[in-house]
Amino acid sequence: MQSSAQCGAAQEAPLFDRRDIRKLLLPLVMEQFLAVSMGMADTMMVSSVGEAAISGVSLVDSVNTLILQVLLALATGGAVVASQYLGRGDMRNARKGASQLYACLIIATTTMALICLALCTPLLRLVFGTIDDTVMGYARTYFLLSAVSYPFMGVYGAGAALFRAQGDSRTSMYASLVMNVINILGNALLIFGFRLGVLGAALATLAGRVFAAIYVTRQLQRPGNPMRISALAQLRPDGAYIRRILAIGVPNGLENGMFHFGKLILSSLVSTLGTAAIAANAVANSLSSMANIPGSAVSLAMTPVVGRCLGAGRREEAKRCTLHLMKIACIGIALTNSLLFVLIPHLTSWFSLSQEATEITIFVMRSFNVVSVVFWAGSFTLPNALRAGGDAKFTMTVSMLSMWLFRVLACYVFVLKLHMGLFGVWLGMYIDWVCRVICFVLRFVSGKWMDHRVI
Repeated sequence: MQSSAQCGAAQEAPLFDRRDIRKLLLPLVMEQFLAVSMGMADTMMVSSVGEAAISGVSLVDSVNTLILQVLLALATGGAVVASQYLGRGDMRNARKGASQLYACLIIATTTMALICLALCTPLLRLVFGTIDDTVMGYARTYFLLSAVSYPFMGVYGAGAALFRAQGDSRTSMYASLVMNVINILGNALLIFGFRLGVLGAALATLAGRVFAAIYVTRQLQRPGNPMRISALAQLRPDGAYIRRILAIGVPNGLENGMFHFGKLILSSLVSTLGTAAIAANAVANSLSSMANIPGSAVSLAMTPVVGRCLGAGRREEAKRCTLHLMKIACIGIALTNSLLFVLIPHLTSWFSLSQEATEITIFVMRSFNVVSVVFWAGSFTLPNALRAGGDAKFTMTVSMLSMWLFRVLACYVFVLKLHMGLFGVWLGMYIDWVCRVICFVLRFVSGKWMDHRVI
C-alpha cells in the first residue's frame, strides 16, 4: 500500500497504510493458494480412477463454476455496499446491508440447488449433448452432490465477503484451510480407503463446504463483530438495501454468467476433441489457477480497499491504491508463471494422464504462462477496482461482448475450421484478454468509474 504521501492527502492519514494492505493481502494469497493447491490434489486423486472419471468431474466443475460465480456475484455487490458504508462510518447501514446480503444468497443458492437436483440429467444432456456413457455416469453423480452444497457455498461466500469488507481476510483463510483439508482427507479416505471413486470425491467436497459455512457464520455472530446479525427478523428482505446490492451484484452476476456460460460452451467444444483433450484441459485449468494466485488475491483485496476509499470520498487515494495493488499483482503473476513454465513437465507427471494428454497439457500451459504475465492482471484484477466504484455495468458490457465476439467465435474458427485442437480454445481466450485489457485500462485512466453513486 502507498505511504501517506502516496496514498492519501498530506494533511490526513491514509485509510490503508502498507501494514494494513500486507495484513489484508497475505491471508488472501494463502487462501487462494490453499484453494488451488487442494483443487490440484483433488484432481490428482480423482485422476487415479481413470481419465473417464476426471473428464466427468471436470465437465461438471465447469457447470458448478458457472452457477456459483453467478450466485456469488451477489457477494461482490454486498461487499461493495458494506465497504462504502464502512468508509463513511455508517455502521447501522453496514449491518443492515450484511443481513440483506445473507438473505439474498440463501434464497438464490437454495433455489438453484433445488432446480439442479430436479433437472440433473436433462441439464447435463443440454449442456454436453452426447458424451461417453461412463463419463456421463460420473458427471451425474458429481453434479447431484455438488448441487446440495450450493446453499452452504452461498452462506460461506456472504460471510467471507463481509469479513473482507472489514479488512479481515484471516477468517476466510482459516475457513478455506480447514475446508480444503477436510476435502483432501475425505478424498484419501473415501477414494482410496472405501473405493468410492467420484462419489467419494463429491462427498468430501460437500463436507468441506458445510464446515466452511458453519465456521464463517459462527465467527460473524461473535458479539464484537460489527456485522453481526442479532435476530432472524433481520433476514427479512428489504427492497431498498437489496436494490443497492443488486445494482452491483446483478451486472456482475450477468458478467460472470455470460463469461462462464461461454466457457461452458467451449467445454462442450472440448468434449468433441476426445478424452485426452478433456483430461488435458482439466489439468491445464487446475495448473493455470495456481499461476495467477497473486492476481486472484489482489482482486479480492481491491473491493474493500477501493470501496472504503470511495465511501470516504477519497478519489485520489482510491486511484493510487489501485495502481499500487496492480503493481503487486503484476509482479506476483510474473514470478509464479515463470516458475511454472520451468516446472510444468514435472508437475504434469503427478497426474495419471496418457502420453498424448501430457504433451497437450505442457504445450497449452507454457503458452498460458507467457501470455498471462502481460494480460491477466489487466483483464481480471483491474475490473474489480472499477466494480468497487460502482462501475459494474461497464465491466459487464465489456466482458460479455469480448467473451462472445472474440473468445467464443474465435475458438470455433480455430478448432472447427483451422483444426488447431485444444490450443485453439486457449488461443481464443488470449484474444479475449487483449480486448479486455484495452477497454479496462482506458476506463480507469478516464476516471469515469468513480462517478457512480453506490450508497
